[in-house]
Amino acid sequence: MTTTGAHTHDSAVDPEIGYRPGLLGRLGVWVIDHARITTAVWLLLVVGLGLFAPRVESELSGAGWQADGSDSVAARELAQEHFGGNASTAIQVVVRSADGPVTEGPGKRVLAEAAAILEQDPRIAAVLQPQPGATLSQDGTTAVLLAGAAADPNEMVRAADDLKGPLQDLSTAEVEVNPTGASLLWSDFNEANLSAMLKSEMVSWPVTLAILVLAFGALVAAGLPLILTLAGLVASAGSLVLINQVVPVSIWAMNFAMMFALALGIDYALFMVVRFRAARMGHHESPRQAIAETMDTAGKAVLLSGATVLISLSAVMLVPSPSFRSMAGGIMLAVIFVLGATLTLLPVVLAKLDHRINKLALPWVHAGEHRSPRFAAWGDRLWKRPFAWGLASFVVLVALAAPVIGLKTAMPSIKVLPESASARVGYDQVQASFGDGAPGTVQIVVPQVDADAAAAVLEADAGIAGAMPGVLAGDGSSYVLIQAVPAVDPSDPALAETVARLRSDLPSTAVVGGAAVENLDLKTQLDDSTPLVIGVILLLGFLLLLVALQAPLIALLGTLASLLSTAAAFGLARLVFQEGWGSGLLGFEHQGFLDAWAPVFFFAMIFAIAMDYTVFLLASAKEHYEHSGDPKDAMVGSLAHSGRVIFAAGAVMVAVFFTFALSGPLPPKEMGVVLGVAVLLDAFLVRLVLLPVLLRVTGRAAWWAPGWLTRLLPNIRFSHS
Repeated sequence: MTTTGAHTHDSAVDPEIGYRPGLLGRLGVWVIDHARITTAVWLLLVVGLGLFAPRVESELSGAGWQADGSDSVAARELAQEHFGGNASTAIQVVVRSADGPVTEGPGKRVLAEAAAILEQDPRIAAVLQPQPGATLSQDGTTAVLLAGAAADPNEMVRAADDLKGPLQDLSTAEVEVNPTGASLLWSDFNEANLSAMLKSEMVSWPVTLAILVLAFGALVAAGLPLILTLAGLVASAGSLVLINQVVPVSIWAMNFAMMFALALGIDYALFMVVRFRAARMGHHESPRQAIAETMDTAGKAVLLSGATVLISLSAVMLVPSPSFRSMAGGIMLAVIFVLGATLTLLPVVLAKLDHRINKLALPWVHAGEHRSPRFAAWGDRLWKRPFAWGLASFVVLVALAAPVIGLKTAMPSIKVLPESASARVGYDQVQASFGDGAPGTVQIVVPQVDADAAAAVLEADAGIAGAMPGVLAGDGSSYVLIQAVPAVDPSDPALAETVARLRSDLPSTAVVGGAAVENLDLKTQLDDSTPLVIGVILLLGFLLLLVALQAPLIALLGTLASLLSTAAAFGLARLVFQEGWGSGLLGFEHQGFLDAWAPVFFFAMIFAIAMDYTVFLLASAKEHYEHSGDPKDAMVGSLAHSGRVIFAAGAVMVAVFFTFALSGPLPPKEMGVVLGVAVLLDAFLVRLVLLPVLLRVTGRAAWWAPGWLTRLLPNIRFSHS
């Protein structure tokens, strides 16, 4: 019995390593011992899913920006079912004549040809000809063909993709054709966004590689994170295409996933590669020892960081909107693939390359031997003058965060599209010919018995410029559709007041919808969901740090520091996108507000990134504290061993995000600027100044935990032996 026990104990100790590795260390050893199986599994995943990846841009949808369960969605569904598809997703074809009435001569011919194209598409229901007083302008030069929606919103965006080219090709010297409407808006936006994303990627990859070469001092080592991340992205893209066959996935899921996973994947690989090279080059350990140590230290930090990211993004699922849930799900999927590749495929590649990882080396290649003298000196400087440095960084962050108090949000206006986009040109023509509020027509669906009362309310409301006579459903149901033109532009805040007033005054049986109203309902839903999502993210982030670090005080301070850098990023976002600071430099037309989806979604993304760096720094600090029990060694050692990685990773992320800010429509610019600024502040002010200062000021208290809490929490250690 004793012999068996002793034998079991001995076999648990890897003779080459000299100690029993932790769970992740054993995983690392297993994958390098089974390198062929591991490689084969990843090849099957990447190649198998990669076959679907090229279809991601054409398969994924552009719609889903709606508040599920809202009146406006109910109105759209009723309009689509009972009124020939005359819903918010219907395609409007604006035909404008420069030479006489559009219903005569060349204009009449173009209208007929446009109607024929529309009628041939099975996704189009009834095609309504221009109606005087409604869709034919008073001067007779502008007409709107209304192509009803016979498919769901996602499919209508695809219909817009297919139809806008042939429709625009009907334009002549005398007659101009411009499809518009909500479905065209998303179609044009997706097109502009794809072009911008491709440009940004063309810039970000070489810039990223250059930064990594400078950080690693070797081209092979620098290329590893990019190759690894690319494998994860290809697999996630293919997965999204397959998932889309079951549940509609927004194209934004891929766009966000591509940018986010690229930045995060490089971070993870960077952290792992630096630790491996330190073990081999600095400590001269065997490849097996180096892999076990890397996985038990850097691997554990990467796993906890990935869990933090996934937890933060999962909170976005609380927003009951298809687009938000698919975007969060898409990013989470990409992070899972990148995380999986980092913890299984990367150890195999590192062990296989071994010292060849330093091929094509630069003179400073040995600076990668883990401990950085420069960052150690920086840590000593902070230790000696904590209050001066800490107060300076705190004041800068608070000053940048202050403008967040006046932040305004609204759903994106037509200004997010390039001026040449068909949807924007058609929108402007409708507005010029039919009034400011015409592009944002409000639809009221009401039972026939209440139709007169609803019409009276619309006629008496000052916010309504005019209402068309109610149309009785042609399918035998008792519904009546009344279309009303607001007195203001669809993006004017006064429209929200008008809609709220109508919902209060109209008969209780009426539902109010239309594309502009759907935006308003989504904004309301976002405003209601944001506090809950932020609260859940903060709580879960704190709990994960508490579990990882076993220390309540530093877990709380780390969470609050992340919140401060996030607030500073949004404060700067208000100055740029609401007030228009630097709009000329960045090449965008500011809307006077930040897009309504930005606070909830960007908060989750920024907080995830901030906690990413927090885990890297504090995991290193805890490792040093476990070895020495000395607060100074924990603080200075964490900077000496992880400061360089955080600096390089932060530079990569800033480069990636800012490249997305330099091209394309407004929302990607918001994403690039807000996330880029957040990383800049968080990596360089919070993680390399404020958080180390907090470790200095709190001393041993930072790592203290009551006995009852220690007994409740799992025992997680970052030291490798």
